[in-house]
Amino acid sequence: MGIDFNANEVLLMAERIEQNGHRFYQAAASHTTDTEHQSMLRKLAAMEVEHEATFAAMRAQLGAQEKTATVFDPDSQAVQYLQAMADSRVFDVDLDPEKVLAGAETIEDILRIALGMEKDSVVFYQGIRDAVPEGLGKDKVTSIIKEEMWHITVLSRELNQLTNK
Repeated sequence: MGIDFNANEVLLMAERIEQNGHRFYQAAASHTTDTEHQSMLRKLAAMEVEHEATFAAMRAQLGAQEKTATVFDPDSQAVQYLQAMADSRVFDVDLDPEKVLAGAETIEDILRIALGMEKDSVVFYQGIRDAVPEGLGKDKVTSIIKEEMWHITVLSRELNQLTNK
């Protein structure tokens, strides 16, 4: 028997993933010297901030049932678990972007890394969606997936423009 998560817990995790993504894109922007690429990466970082705000707003609109704990958890260990998963699975906070981006990467390489992380986030949320019961905000998790798929669309478009020049 698995543990169910509510929409509040999943949205907290989504906010954390967006914060981690922002850090990655900011580090990537400071890593490159091309001003056009810096601008694009900073726009991607700003998108992460916007999505974090979107998820925070979604969380603020949750009903009481969507915030209801699914297990007795007086120490908020479920939320801590989700934050740890967010930090280690998508935009890993322990992975120093400066070490990932050692200097030899092209902007295409950076976008491919980011694209892989965004795809991982979609897969991750699809798995989490199965752990959120209908009455506890499963539809909110579906909204997160749609937002993350939009990230993939934007990154793919940027990568295609760069490789087709």
